[in-house]
Amino acid sequence: MRRWNGWGDDQFTLDLPDGGIAFLEARIGSATPLPDATLEAVCQRVPESRLELTDPVREIVFTDAEIRVRHARGQSLPDWLAMRSGEMGPFPDGVALPEDAGQIRALLDYAREHRVTLIPYGGGTSVAGHINPLENSGPVLTLSLARMNRLVDLDQESQVATFGAGTPGPLVEAQLRARGYTLGHFPQSFELSTIGGWVASRSSGQQSLRYGRIEQLFAGGAIETLQGTLTIPTVPASSAGPDVREMILGSEGRLGILSEVKVRVSPLPEQEQFHVAFFPDWQSAREACRMLVQNRIQLSMLRLSNAVETQTQLALAGHPALIGMLERYLRLRGTADGKCMMTFGVTGSVAQCKAALRQARRLCKQFGGIQLGTRMGDKWAEKRFTMPYLREALWQEGYAVDTLETATDWSNVDSLMGKIETNLREGLGDPNQPTHVFTHLSHVYGEGCSIYTTYVFPVADSYAGTLKRWQTLKHSTSELIVANGGTISHQHGVGKDHAPYLPREKGPLGMAAIEALQQRFDPDGLLNPGTLVE
Repeated sequence: MRRWNGWGDDQFTLDLPDGGIAFLEARIGSATPLPDATLEAVCQRVPESRLELTDPVREIVFTDAEIRVRHARGQSLPDWLAMRSGEMGPFPDGVALPEDAGQIRALLDYAREHRVTLIPYGGGTSVAGHINPLENSGPVLTLSLARMNRLVDLDQESQVATFGAGTPGPLVEAQLRARGYTLGHFPQSFELSTIGGWVASRSSGQQSLRYGRIEQLFAGGAIETLQGTLTIPTVPASSAGPDVREMILGSEGRLGILSEVKVRVSPLPEQEQFHVAFFPDWQSAREACRMLVQNRIQLSMLRLSNAVETQTQLALAGHPALIGMLERYLRLRGTADGKCMMTFGVTGSVAQCKAALRQARRLCKQFGGIQLGTRMGDKWAEKRFTMPYLREALWQEGYAVDTLETATDWSNVDSLMGKIETNLREGLGDPNQPTHVFTHLSHVYGEGCSIYTTYVFPVADSYAGTLKRWQTLKHSTSELIVANGGTISHQHGVGKDHAPYLPREKGPLGMAAIEALQQRFDPDGLLNPGTLVE
């Protein structure tokens, strides 16, 4: 069963290794956990539904308390605090589970006739407030696409697959791999997030260097809107005016509900390996990373941890004897304090992997990189979708954890990363409220890269106090990002949490164009209000 108040399967836990708590206590002090509310107690606080259900939607809308609780919040830290405290704010008045486009159309008609707000729900993994009902709104109906989860068609000659928009990552890959194909889109939320959600939020997968971000993979599909069905045909390329497909990418449910998603797939690769190298310092590691991508070496993924993240990962890896041997070996090779870990993947035919690995190793060596083979890379691949479970383990010890991400040009990376980390580390303005901060570059491009920063802090003595700490850090750092050449989101989307900062990035004319588009599709503001556009 899915955990109702946190991440993932409630039967799975990811324990902190021996020494993990001591590592955090040495940096940010000890912590005292806050008490968790129970599902039963929260369900008792759910008010009566305000929906007046009519045919034909009556059979696919559910209004019992538990399903409404389970669809009320996403996975941001404020969502986490709301669920854990039981102070969840507004609940949807019902949850719809359509099975086809016709039923989505019926729900849209119902919403328009009864002035009901519709919130699309894929995997519920939003960390930016996409799926939360607004305070003081009228009736709210969450529209879950969970039953639309099949591979509908596979055109093997064109390598285009058609899926129901609610298909989660594991089902996307399982259904494709049974036919010898892969989409290759692997966000960290892969376990729960859906193909429709990836399109709606402009998602990026961990192996986007090979397969592309979702905008390269999204080929077309169908969107049910309040103005009718919008069908986007699949063509390999077109110069026929602005791309309507691009209008849907990143639209976050404001224009309509994706019912069918067509994506470009690839044959399963012959070989895939993940390698790890260590560099003596950040500057050499960063330059190696930049040169690898700008020289177009055919890697499938590339991730670079700064010195503090490298230290943190090694401390939390477990197996202290093996890590101790690694540390001694690296020190003998001249790589000790300040070292940075790079993880990179090679994917494709045996010949392609061999050539890419040879080129990557040669370039890394020029910057002092020490190659360690695939053992640590295999461990990363094994655990890459389970890392969100660490939030649960840290919470049980009294620590809150959140992330901030952006992207900027290479010439601005060091400056922006330094500002982000300094603000998170010192942003609470109190030496008695320390924050542990570390960063990696999670996606790289010829002109720049993403910056993905994690911060951990002890919870306050109340939920309200903990939320206030998060608000202080989140808002001040978001302002800093948009004022210093970064995007407000590289891969998490805008939602409601990032919407106040979007005008700084898009400018007045850009925002006017987005708002005009939203008004054309949804003049009454029934679709996910407050998301993307305030």
